[in-house]
Amino acid sequence: MTSSSRSRRNVPPPTGSAAATPYARFIPREELSSFAAWSPGEVSGTPTPDRRAAAPSKPAESGDSPAEQLRQARQSGYQDGYRDGLVALEGFKQGFAQQTTRQIGVLLQSIGAQLDALQGEMAQAVAATAVSLAAQILRSELVQNPAVAARVAEEALEALLLNARHITLRVHPDDHALVAEGAADVIAARGARLIADAAVTRGGCLIDSDIGSGDASVESRWRRATAKLGIDTSLPAATAPRRDDQDDGDA
Repeated sequence: MTSSSRSRRNVPPPTGSAAATPYARFIPREELSSFAAWSPGEVSGTPTPDRRAAAPSKPAESGDSPAEQLRQARQSGYQDGYRDGLVALEGFKQGFAQQTTRQIGVLLQSIGAQLDALQGEMAQAVAATAVSLAAQILRSELVQNPAVAARVAEEALEALLLNARHITLRVHPDDHALVAEGAADVIAARGARLIADAAVTRGGCLIDSDIGSGDASVESRWRRATAKLGIDTSLPAATAPRRDDQDDGDA
């Protein structure tokens, strides 16, 4: 008998114990070479499929509960809606700003045009007021200071060219004596002839010579003065002093 058979021999049970059957002994691990699970189908010779392999596989769980998936879907929808809302708001702001800029530009242009028109009207009104006031001052000056006719006659003769000959100075009859006395030196120096002419307005004079004529009447000087203000107007008739005004002043 070999050593391996000696090591595998049955050990007799202790005295007084029940006799053990050969199948009741403990089989050490080193004696087990291979084994397989027994199933009843093997008795009939029909192989039994492995239940673990044949069992249908369950779908892999995502690990998130339906409530969690719903929460994530809501969060994703909120973020998408918030982003789209910001884009829409930015587009609205830009469009509103452009529209407002255009409207303000049109409004400013309209206001500028209205201000220009208003300034033009105001300028015309101021000029008209100034002309009316100047007419009243002129009337008062001619009545209260008739000697101004002598200064006008002197300035007209001095403005005439020195080579002019046959000079005739026409003044209003009421100014004749004043001019003859106040401008006597200039009239004598130029060899001019002084003539009274009722067609000439008081305060002014007309000059004729061999080389031309000069208009120093009140009406002509008035038109030149108002033309500088952009107003083409004639001297009001009430401005020209009448002879009865002078008579009333002398009285």
